[in-house]
Amino acid sequence: MKAQPKASHYINGRFVEDEQGAPLAVIYPATGETIATLHSATPNIVELAVEAAREAQPAWARLKPVERGRILRRAADLLRARNDELARLETLDTGKPLQETLVADAPSAADCLEYLGGAVAAFNGDFVDLGGPFAYTRREALGVCVGIGAWNYPIQIAGWKSAPALAMGNAMVFKPSENTPLSALALAEIYTEAGLPDGLFNVVQGFGDVGGALVAHEAVAKVSVTGSVPTGRKVLGLAGSLMKHATMELGGKSPLIVFDDADIENAIGGAMLGNFYSSGQICSNGTRVFVQKGIHDRFVDRLLERTKTIRIGDPLDPEVQMGPLVNKAQHDKVMEYIEIGQRDGATLACGGKTPALQGFENGFFVEPTVFTGVTDTMRIAREEIFGPVMSVLTFETEDEVVERANATAFGLAAGVFTRDLARGHRVIGELQAGTCWINAYNLTPVEVPFGGYKQSGIGRENSLAALEHYSQVKTVYVETGDVASPY
Repeated sequence: MKAQPKASHYINGRFVEDEQGAPLAVIYPATGETIATLHSATPNIVELAVEAAREAQPAWARLKPVERGRILRRAADLLRARNDELARLETLDTGKPLQETLVADAPSAADCLEYLGGAVAAFNGDFVDLGGPFAYTRREALGVCVGIGAWNYPIQIAGWKSAPALAMGNAMVFKPSENTPLSALALAEIYTEAGLPDGLFNVVQGFGDVGGALVAHEAVAKVSVTGSVPTGRKVLGLAGSLMKHATMELGGKSPLIVFDDADIENAIGGAMLGNFYSSGQICSNGTRVFVQKGIHDRFVDRLLERTKTIRIGDPLDPEVQMGPLVNKAQHDKVMEYIEIGQRDGATLACGGKTPALQGFENGFFVEPTVFTGVTDTMRIAREEIFGPVMSVLTFETEDEVVERANATAFGLAAGVFTRDLARGHRVIGELQAGTCWINAYNLTPVEVPFGGYKQSGIGRENSLAALEHYSQVKTVYVETGDVASPY
């Protein structure tokens, strides 16, 4: 099984290779086999990409926003037209089931390009009446932006970062995760076919040193990162020291609160989506499931019934619901946390093993795992695992669960299941999280902002908020009378 691209990088509208860069093996997570070999960007590649972006950006920014938007909307159409092949590529790259990648990856990128390609034409500054004199503001491009992606949603993240950047008149150099480098190259080709001028969306591969070189480059005005909190701290520290704009979409240990009056099937469905979708490799996952005491036993019994029916196996089989983790290191980390949970005294209610799957013995699979009897101080309830591991905790009162839910350094997401909508709004209002749901979980339409509080991030992806984060405000004061001067 091979997925070798034409070259490792995409710069100035064409594929570029530099075999002097360190080898970068692309592993199919279901089998452990190498399906492509790329090369990390050398300093020369980094310079070529940034210079291409710097040269192309001014003319692009001078276009009418509606003209920029038209190209983004054409790219969205191409993403949808090629969804089947892009979904297969994303499955090979990430190990996520085809059942997911067909609906959640390229389609989400397409939605973002379409929405922001239309919205930007009406995204303007303000007029301020000053009683004779007046002022107005302009929303202007930042210049060259850098996007650094994560490995769980490669093409979605590339779309979520490039769409607002390009719509606002910026150029972007995008570095995918070294674990999933393939689909960003496919997006770059689609942008070119849609009519995006050369140099405006460049893809360079590499490890952390390449990301650091891009962020530190004097021509770069902004960086947007999706990744872990430690990665975000490192990049934000570098960007801040150079006074660059930054957006950080980082990890979480989010609470999902189920009250006694909740619809139990919907609440369990939300909890399963918030823990097992993409094999649990989603930053906003509700991995601390707080269940009110009166419903706890019934909730757990039904949760285990439904969890045991999840079909795990060949990600290219459209009937399979759960695939492997992205690589061996992640698999080993998740298995270690499962051991830690048991050592700390939690009850392993189901899962917790590497399943025996014929033909996939070298894949990085982990069974969907549920711990009960979890307490707030256990490591599995405090640390981000990024795998299919759910912790179920009990609570008695609303005030108690709000306090416990907020007792974390993270603040990406939160969910509440209840039939009492007044309580739902009240509790959400008290939770310290940037992206919240009432009677749902992990739905992230591009029309609304996505991002976190506290150490889970800075800034927002999607919606008009994303256009704000990829622009800067210029204030213009206009005098209509004489200048009053004491001199």
